[in-house]
Amino acid sequence: MVAALRKLGILCATWDIETYRLDGDAVGPGAPLIVHVNAPMLPAVLLRMPRTLRSGRKVIGYWAWELPIVPDTWKHARRHIHEIWAPSRFTADALVSLNRPVRIVEHPVGLAGQIPSARNRAFFGLPEKAVTVLVSFNLASSMVRKNPVDTILAFREAFGDRPDRILILKIGHTEHYPEDMAAIRSAVNGAPNIQIQTQHYTGADRLALMQCCDIVLSLHRSEGFGLVVAEAMALGRCVVATDWSATAEFLDSTCGLPVAYSLVPAHDPRGVLEMPQTCWALPDRQSAVQALRLAADHPDLRARLGTAAQKRIAKHLDGTSLLKAIHAAGVEAWR
Repeated sequence: MVAALRKLGILCATWDIETYRLDGDAVGPGAPLIVHVNAPMLPAVLLRMPRTLRSGRKVIGYWAWELPIVPDTWKHARRHIHEIWAPSRFTADALVSLNRPVRIVEHPVGLAGQIPSARNRAFFGLPEKAVTVLVSFNLASSMVRKNPVDTILAFREAFGDRPDRILILKIGHTEHYPEDMAAIRSAVNGAPNIQIQTQHYTGADRLALMQCCDIVLSLHRSEGFGLVVAEAMALGRCVVATDWSATAEFLDSTCGLPVAYSLVPAHDPRGVLEMPQTCWALPDRQSAVQALRLAADHPDLRARLGTAAQKRIAKHLDGTSLLKAIHAAGVEAWR
């Protein structure tokens, strides 16, 4: 968002909630405060802020949620904000129940213009000629929602031990979730064509890894936006993804390979997304297997879908909704 705002000619300062560091452009005293912290944490974060940053301003909560219903714990934060920005229609529909104005402001992936580093396949330990499938997720974002075990099983069913078909599991925050990692390693079961990568990469290197892979796979149960899917599409990758929740707003059969699903009660062993009164997706494994085989066996299809995906993100996530929201908040470009 910061990169996009500056490209749009909007002055923007940032305050880091971990380091308490204020950085960036000099903005006016009435500039809105956009807080990229979900509702349960927002009151505590505002208390840490210098009063000059949060007083006399329009306060906007930029919130994402991955289910059709938000929990009651989110209601306490609404008195601290004037309006809510949501990165997708899916999230916005859920947040309407909080009785605050809700505006859809997608992540401006197509405008931000993130550039991968020059790292190649050799740097990441990937074979040059194999078809490589990337699955990238953070365990802090819910193991069951990201659905890696079913993903591994789908890949194994699609390709077995074929050495020319490689699955890369790029996983973040593994040190905090040893039981989750044990379940993932158990599902891998020593498969010679599956690699687990847990090292931290810079943003540019992370994008380079994505660019080095042929297919990006996301068999999620739900997404409030789907940043990995959007970034992969922006890089012209062929994406295979569950055809439900926010990713379905910008990925369809003209620019990717959507995976069929059924809706099931939302159960999360960690409790964060434990809301059986609502539903999320259970990706259909056979649909995923067929999509993976189709993409792997047809490089011309991958290229065509990748080109279409790049155009879709450039058009759909071009910062238009961000600029409209900023103007509605009373901010004008400086040039």
